[in-house]
Amino acid sequence: MKQNYKLTVAYDGTRYYGWEHQPNTEMTIQGKLETVLSRMSGLPEGESVTVIGAGRTDAGVHARAMTANVLLDTQMTPEEIGRYMNRYLPEDICVRDVKVCADRFHSRFKAIGKLYVYTCYVGEDKPVFDRKYVTVLEERPDTARMREAAEYLVGTHDFKAFCGNPHMKKSTVRHLRSIEITEDGPYLRIAYQGNGFLQNMVRILTGTLIEAGCGRIDPARIPEILESRDRSQAGPTMPPQGLTLVRVDY
Repeated sequence: MKQNYKLTVAYDGTRYYGWEHQPNTEMTIQGKLETVLSRMSGLPEGESVTVIGAGRTDAGVHARAMTANVLLDTQMTPEEIGRYMNRYLPEDICVRDVKVCADRFHSRFKAIGKLYVYTCYVGEDKPVFDRKYVTVLEERPDTARMREAAEYLVGTHDFKAFCGNPHMKKSTVRHLRSIEITEDGPYLRIAYQGNGFLQNMVRILTGTLIEAGCGRIDPARIPEILESRDRSQAGPTMPPQGLTLVRVDY
């Protein structure tokens, strides 16, 4: 009999075309998980299990704790499932936890929030050992101006101007609970907590805050940018490698 399992997955997204299945490539996180679980379940060729993720991270984006769920018909314990998956998954994907969960649990629909962190590096030395997980900036932005701009973004707004999908048909209204900007030597980190995020939203928000910090966008223009619902009014989409999904809240 099938049971619903909740998975907590960490991955380095450098080599992958994001979480979700993509045509003409097997290099997605979802695809790798489903391949291993289908083999574990002994399914015949042409059949596969379906792993549902809490979100759809872009190509090159990382996760410390992506939540997913999957229906499995197996006699293995959750611990045995986790060990099997980690044995056969690539070295840049790790299943951190497996638990039996309620049949009605859905990793995406039951999520009430997510925490993303975008990490920038501003230093004279090259970040050799962190180069896959940070975005190098050519100048250090003024964090006071960034925080001023961030204050306008916190709350419930229509974030269409910060969405990378111009054909988005669903609501683009989201609630940002907080934006925290911290400095640690050459590292500049921006943490976003919200009830949900649009395609490329965190990367565009970050690009806008960096532009504000570098004096190219007036922080007081943020309400105008939000109201415009025009993607061209916001800042650039930052590269993917600096972005990590840290946590999904339920």
